[in-house]
Amino acid sequence: MQLKLELVPLPVADVERSIAFYEDTLGFTKDVDVQPAEGIRIVQLTPPGSGCSIGFGTGLEVYRGEPGSIRGLHLVVEDIEAARADLVSRGVDVSEVHDFGGGVKGAEFSDPDGNSFELQEMAWRRGDTF
Repeated sequence: MQLKLELVPLPVADVERSIAFYEDTLGFTKDVDVQPAEGIRIVQLTPPGSGCSIGFGTGLEVYRGEPGSIRGLHLVVEDIEAARADLVSRGVDVSEVHDFGGGVKGAEFSDPDGNSFELQEMAWRRGDTF
């Protein structure tokens, strides 16, 4: 049996502000933005190269929750220094890179609501030894 994680719901306070951040600032692809019924909106965006999307919206139980309450979603990158520099150039407040040892490096940032993300580089995914 295969189980593929394909969507992580995020609680957000302002759908339009979140779309602007994820699509315009981070460069995620907006895959879905529909209003299938009165009071319901479903938005899904996918990071470049990812098989998993984030989703947010209104009117559905899956989107209820405290905005900013999601912590530590990992965005895996090949070159953390380049990824961090790119995000900083887009106006994202990204922490300095931390070396966690064992070939793992990370840097954190948050969306406008405070949902947090970790850029993560793992040397063995590039074939590097550590």
